[in-house]
Amino acid sequence: MNNYENKNVSVVTLGCAKNLVDSEYLVTGLKHIGYSMTNDVDSSSVVIINTCGFLDVAREESIEKILEIEEKKQKGFIDKVIVMGCLAERYGDELQKEIPGVDKFFGSEEHEAVIRYISGKEFNLDDPDIIRASLTPSHYSYLKIAEGCDNACSFCSIPLMRGLQKSQPLRWNVEEAKRLASRGVKELLVIAQDSTSYGWDASPKTTLHELFSELDKIDGIEWLRLHYAHPSNLHRNMIDHFKKLEKLIPYIDMPIQHGSDKVLKIMRRGLKSDGIKKKIEALRNANSNIAIRTSIIVGHPGETDKEFNEMLDFISDVEFDRLGVFQYSHEENTLAADIMKDEVPKDVKQQRLDETMALQQKINFKKNQSLIGTRQKVLIDISKEGLSLGRTFRDSPTIDNYVKINQDLEPGKFYDVNIDSAQEYDLIGKVV
Repeated sequence: MNNYENKNVSVVTLGCAKNLVDSEYLVTGLKHIGYSMTNDVDSSSVVIINTCGFLDVAREESIEKILEIEEKKQKGFIDKVIVMGCLAERYGDELQKEIPGVDKFFGSEEHEAVIRYISGKEFNLDDPDIIRASLTPSHYSYLKIAEGCDNACSFCSIPLMRGLQKSQPLRWNVEEAKRLASRGVKELLVIAQDSTSYGWDASPKTTLHELFSELDKIDGIEWLRLHYAHPSNLHRNMIDHFKKLEKLIPYIDMPIQHGSDKVLKIMRRGLKSDGIKKKIEALRNANSNIAIRTSIIVGHPGETDKEFNEMLDFISDVEFDRLGVFQYSHEENTLAADIMKDEVPKDVKQQRLDETMALQQKINFKKNQSLIGTRQKVLIDISKEGLSLGRTFRDSPTIDNYVKINQDLEPGKFYDVNIDSAQEYDLIGKVV
């Protein structure tokens, strides 16, 4: 065990927002005990890579990054390379053999173990006086309310990497949100692997809608945004909140994964297409302005042209506001990988992905055109050289669209913007 105190440390984060939060806690601890953090890998003595292990493309990206950093170590630019996160959780032993230049592998939740390994010091991240470091712009932050997942979707390896669901206590989440608000966070993005299952495993049991009722009371927070809502577990009380709560903006990220009953059954998603449509109808009845983001997987075993076209028909009928598409990836030790063949060729998967995105592009453009001439409340994320990029309530950071404004505006501030024109994804406007 070595002590690298007072040397520069760089944390490289790959994957989803949940990984970003993990990195923020890690940086919190390192800063608290006196380390200097830097984004410049080349000036770092220690580099920590927080990996993603979900889907082939994410694993490939993680391995490429590990090899890139490990090569810098071999050339003498870096003293230590540490790998943590989902990829390390699942494949750490194999990776250690394949990439012996990495000094140590840690799992997804071993923040304190990483800190101990680097510093030789004990550290408790549960200290209530410690405010979590921010790796996002200061005006928005993620609140990870639970870890792991109890669902058994055929294609998903998350429970293998993150374990079963472990909800943070309601009071802890509320206090964390208050701490974030105290440092100027205006938009709070609530995340978990399945947010809608939040609290079922807690003692005493609680619910997502109870949590949002408390979050809505926090001074300073102006936007509450809900991500990763499993349609099967979305409770009517949470749906009702979209017409009742002041700060809960009309936006929900609700991955449906498919629109064909046959494929949904194979995926073990719990609802048929009609059941999903009823949830969407209930959301739109609760708030007619609600923006619904979803995720789709193409090329899952059992998806023939017939099922794929059923999914396209579903998308055309529902007209999601935002949609992401992924190609099916055979995940080791999942139900789909154990009992099914990865039977859809790669070129067909790509073709289906392209066709799905082309359809969504048309839907998105139509929805954007309907906003021309309207006035929108816009939160500015970026401003540089006469161009500002902001978001309406319809857009989550880094994954959704922007409003482009040809003015230098203050990041983190809300502006009223008239929408003058529309592109396929982004809007263009002027401050009123």
